Amino acid sequence: MTDAEHRMWTLLRENFPEARFRRQVPLLQYIADFASHRVRLVIEVDGSQHNAEVDAVRTAAIEGQGYRVIRFSNYDVLTAEDGVFMAIESAIRGAHPHPTLPHQGGGSWAVQWKQMIAH
Repeated sequence: MTDAEHRMWTLLRENFPEARFRRQVPLLQYIADFASHRVRLVIEVDGSQHNAEVDAVRTAAIEGQGYRVIRFSNYDVLTAEDGVFMAIESAIRGAHPHPTLPHQGGGSWAVQWKQMIAH
């Protein structure tokens, strides 16, 4: 794991436990750096070796499976953690919970989800 991936993993575990992110998640023929099936969000941490055209094809394929994909450069993860945090928080707030997740108590999942992330 690179320094940037380690920093991202720490940020996700400490700040977004309800999303239940996993590392190195197989999706189609790809391996996502970080993915949450619960909020249908994939986070990629890109080093200098990434190719924009190849990434666009990969992103389209993963989004075709119902996920939202956001990308951060290693540099941003290592130097702009507050901005990265806000972008992830915004993506999670805009996400819809997985429709098959059980809910606890009354009310819709949307209401419960808003309560969970409002902390």
